[in-house]
Amino acid sequence: MAEFVGTRAAGLAAMQTFVASMGRRYEQGRNYDNGPGQHTNVSMLSPYIRRRLITEHEVITAALDAHGPDDASKFVEEVIWRGYYKGWLERRPQVWDSYVVGRDADFAAVKRDGRLRRDIELAEAGNTGFNYFDSWAQELTQTGYLHNHARMWFASIWIFTLELPWRLGADFFYRHLLDGDAAANTLNWRWAAGLHTRGKPYPARRQNIDIFTNGRFTPEHGELAEVSKGLEASEPDGLPTVQPIRDMQTAKPDVPTAVLITDEDCLIEDFNLGALNVQAVAALACSQLRSPRAVSNTVCQFEEVALRDVANRLNCASQTLTAKDPTGLADWATSANVQQIFTPYVTYGPLRDWLDAALPTLASRGISLCEQRRDWDEAIWPHATAGFFKVKKQIPRILDQTMICAST
Repeated sequence: MAEFVGTRAAGLAAMQTFVASMGRRYEQGRNYDNGPGQHTNVSMLSPYIRRRLITEHEVITAALDAHGPDDASKFVEEVIWRGYYKGWLERRPQVWDSYVVGRDADFAAVKRDGRLRRDIELAEAGNTGFNYFDSWAQELTQTGYLHNHARMWFASIWIFTLELPWRLGADFFYRHLLDGDAAANTLNWRWAAGLHTRGKPYPARRQNIDIFTNGRFTPEHGELAEVSKGLEASEPDGLPTVQPIRDMQTAKPDVPTAVLITDEDCLIEDFNLGALNVQAVAALACSQLRSPRAVSNTVCQFEEVALRDVANRLNCASQTLTAKDPTGLADWATSANVQQIFTPYVTYGPLRDWLDAALPTLASRGISLCEQRRDWDEAIWPHATAGFFKVKKQIPRILDQTMICAST
């Protein structure tokens, strides 16, 4: 089994190990799910990229340097998908809000409905009787990882064959995936359900599973639901309108400042902290915000190691906060006698919700929350207003704008 260690050194080592496979080999083999411990045809870098222990800029530069723009094109596209999803949700934050409201309503229904509760428990434990689905459920809970193709099959079966609420499937993934990301996770489940690309749900098909698991799994004839339409009737008004990218407050260099480290961006040394009047540093443990239910120990421990790794690389005194009562953030900042908190930009998701809940108390004490976006996000998000094709057309411009070019 692959072991993920939440440090930048481990992420860089994993990247270097896979560089030779970022070209045609990746393009030809990436769709094959070879099973636990055998995912050598995909990079498995997502837990590191999700937290920016290594950055999109670094992995794309490595791919282009090793293979050139033509042979590395598919790998580059797949890395940019994550930025597209983040930007798409930034432009439609109502979709995240709707997910949270619907998820909580689904949890309430589970409490009332014993049969639904039993079916959810069987699915999450990998006890449905469908050996392929059960294998994926167990791999996810035991390792914190699942091949992307298996994720889509799993989501489709959860929604259309088992007929379980899609948001509870998304919550199950979010609680266990080491690379769990509010945008990618929510939108991939919406895509499987036919809500993202409306009217085009993702069908799990017998032949597709047989081919791309190399015959490890072959569902019985008629075992999988025929998917002719998605769940778009549950959202009759369609997608919400595209919103401007959220404004942020910029940190002032001469103001006493506290630096807040989160696992949204663990390469905080990329930001010019030397220009700030830093008086205090804290790491915020926030994985438990992913769900009202318990988040897996695997996820929480990876975050703990990642935050400790950031503090070690900064080589400065810091303390650890836990994202519980949002007023605790203001209490920490007040005790440090600072007037602003700086953190890398936090996208829509549970941590953004928690920070927004902290803002009134911070404001009442005269403390500003200041953020900074990366150039990478600034280059992609303006194009993330519709389907991925619009972003794909802009890839040369995005790479040029972020100063990525092949050296060979």
